[in-house]
Amino acid sequence: MRQQLKAVALISGGLDSMLAARVVMEQGIHVEGINFFTGFCVEGHTHAIRKRDQAKPKRNNALWVAEQLGIKLHIVDIIEEYKDVVINPKHGYGANLNPCLDCKIFMVGKARQWIETNGFDFIITGEVIGQRPKSQRKDTMPLVARESGADDRLLRPLCAQNLPPSKPEREGWVDRDKLYAFSGRTRKPQMALAQRLGLEDYAQPAGGCCFLTDANYSHKLSDLWQARGEKRYELDDIMLLKVGRHIRPRAHYKLIVAREEGEGRFLQGYKKRFPHLYPVSHAGPLILVDGDPTAEDWELAARILARYSQGRNADVVEVKAVTAENERTLRVAPLPPHGIPAEWVL
Repeated sequence: MRQQLKAVALISGGLDSMLAARVVMEQGIHVEGINFFTGFCVEGHTHAIRKRDQAKPKRNNALWVAEQLGIKLHIVDIIEEYKDVVINPKHGYGANLNPCLDCKIFMVGKARQWIETNGFDFIITGEVIGQRPKSQRKDTMPLVARESGADDRLLRPLCAQNLPPSKPEREGWVDRDKLYAFSGRTRKPQMALAQRLGLEDYAQPAGGCCFLTDANYSHKLSDLWQARGEKRYELDDIMLLKVGRHIRPRAHYKLIVAREEGEGRFLQGYKKRFPHLYPVSHAGPLILVDGDPTAEDWELAARILARYSQGRNADVVEVKAVTAENERTLRVAPLPPHGIPAEWVL
């Protein structure tokens, strides 16, 4: 008698992956989850830092979904391996710097390696035909299965009836008639299914937890690459792009300005790595300086800081400028209300 069949589900923390795993579990399959950490997820520290996000749950949604389903979750750090996907996507970017198709191929490929190492039988994803313009089309779904090496061991329970039967369906491991034929961008069928399954609380019913799909974030990452003259990044870089107001007055340096107390506390952790400024005579934000500013640039940076401080209407604001070599006090007049051109703000 065959041992119980085992599947691993890609768990993003959203509704679709939660439903896909649950649908297969309902058929008696042992399911465990896998979540790949790239560093680009919207969740996590950003919700804890900003005051405007205080109402949002302070949780890792992938872990939370696994808890609701009662399954084990494997979190896999792929930060270093994932860099090539972001920097050199074979199938190109989406609307911003999101390498969605390459990302899906990469993650399904990693899941394939995982099931082969751990003796699991197949892979589950929450994909739905037509839901994503680049990675979830009927013509790209076979591409994902083929290039990831998963082939017909990849089961998409929410849209399986719109696709040729996979191995789990052909072999009778799962009942195809109990899978679904969802398609398109509407989430109403998924939300109705969640209600039928008794799943009342779920995250991101409209999907998307990747900063690379965000136009503003992608613009800041592109600016970072342009300033460095090459496409490269480290984890600290992508974390800092999520925080603060980014201002580039000149091509050779950038300012990262804390917008509120929480961001200020976060940026404090980078004071030893970056030159920085903070106001002395008035309350105001911490500013990190990324680049190699001249003496004239420091003066301008101090005036920008004064503009964002409570001394914005004062004649003079005292600002402390700190580098690895020295620390000095600058006395500057704040920039006028419209003294920061829009093109400086990233």
